[in-house]
Amino acid sequence: MQKFQKFHLILILLGSLVLLFIIAPLLGLFLNTSSAEIFETVKEKEVRDSIWLTIWTSMLATVGFAIIGIPLAYFLAKRKFLFRRLILGIIDIPVVIPHSAAGIAILGFISRDSALGQMAESVGINLVGHPIAISLAMAFVSVPFLINAAIDGFSSVPDRLEKVAMSLGASSAKVFFTISLPLAWRNIVSGLIMMFARGMSEFGAVVIVAYHPMITPVMIFERFGAYGLSYARPVAAIFVFICLLIFIGLRMLTKEKNVSRN
Repeated sequence: MQKFQKFHLILILLGSLVLLFIIAPLLGLFLNTSSAEIFETVKEKEVRDSIWLTIWTSMLATVGFAIIGIPLAYFLAKRKFLFRRLILGIIDIPVVIPHSAAGIAILGFISRDSALGQMAESVGINLVGHPIAISLAMAFVSVPFLINAAIDGFSSVPDRLEKVAMSLGASSAKVFFTISLPLAWRNIVSGLIMMFARGMSEFGAVVIVAYHPMITPVMIFERFGAYGLSYARPVAAIFVFICLLIFIGLRMLTKEKNVSRN
């Protein structure tokens, strides 16, 4: 019993060190930023526009790629086929490559010389430096979080439930929307939240495809490089606070929905 307690004390100590490592820099960020600096920074239209741009472009990336990503996750979760592991590996590539390299890849994909860039040019849109490019860069680095979470969710749905429904005459589409999707929804929502949050925090890929208009991570970097820590810190503090509010709000909302369903 004594050894058991000592082991738990060690776990608590190690866990506390990890929590301290996460909390201490954030706490220092807020403690070293005065309320006057916060209020002055909030008054800047450039900062407000940057935060709003960051939120809605990340939301656009999340919603847009959820439409095509969730069906792919369902197919990968429920079907065993040749090259399935290769496809799973391809999905994880954006997580492991440097995000500056991801930005270079996206830039080549949307440049005026590319097929997509030429299509956009035909309707009067230059994708480079456009909010669409920001959303594409955000989606590229964050969509693996959604797809992998959705795969886990669909994999946990018992095959027998789907087979019983199909034996009773339900179509594959009806089984997907009435059985598989509702039962995997908790994992999918977690994936959506992680994708949205990851998109909001992206810098490396976005700064290459669209330095202007500036999302907030790019603005923080630009102000730090041009004016130093004291000028960049208030923007960072405001953005971190807003990200925490959004993240906590989404988590509480999904928790309430799950409770009401149960």
